[in-house]
Amino acid sequence: MKIENNKVVTVYYQAFDNKTGVMLESNFNSDPLEFIFGRSHVIAGIESGIEGMSVGESREFVVESSNAYGDYKEESIKEFPIDQFEDLELRNGMTLMSIDDNNKKVYVKVAGFDSEKVKIDYNHPLSGKDLRFKVELINIREAMEEELESGEVYSEDHGCGCGTGCGCH
Repeated sequence: MKIENNKVVTVYYQAFDNKTGVMLESNFNSDPLEFIFGRSHVIAGIESGIEGMSVGESREFVVESSNAYGDYKEESIKEFPIDQFEDLELRNGMTLMSIDDNNKKVYVKVAGFDSEKVKIDYNHPLSGKDLRFKVELINIREAMEEELESGEVYSEDHGCGCGTGCGCH
């Protein structure tokens, strides 16, 4: 069986900064990533990179930032009055949880602050980076009707088992 839209795909992967070669993430020593192919549950470049693979096959490919987490945007740095952060001990680079314009939780970074203002960076930490992936395809199966309806991948006990940040939590 080859990867096609609406199949549940199970992979191990390693992600590297393509410029520096530094490994950013790996699941080879943990649970594999499961997702429904063609549903945009992972970055577009991963789907196009693994399209047509068969179980047991490995592949290495580069995903440009535009097909990963997007380009870094200066306009995604916003300033807020420091009194909105009075309960926090601010540090440059610290991560905070916020709500975006679509009322979704997002993690942001403190990009700087002074006695009056705090600069918050809404860019994804990997925005602007081209990524190199090593992927090993473990399994492909038909998606259950419930999975297709909900967009969630279910484990054998029919609970969400992906743990991948795909948005099903």
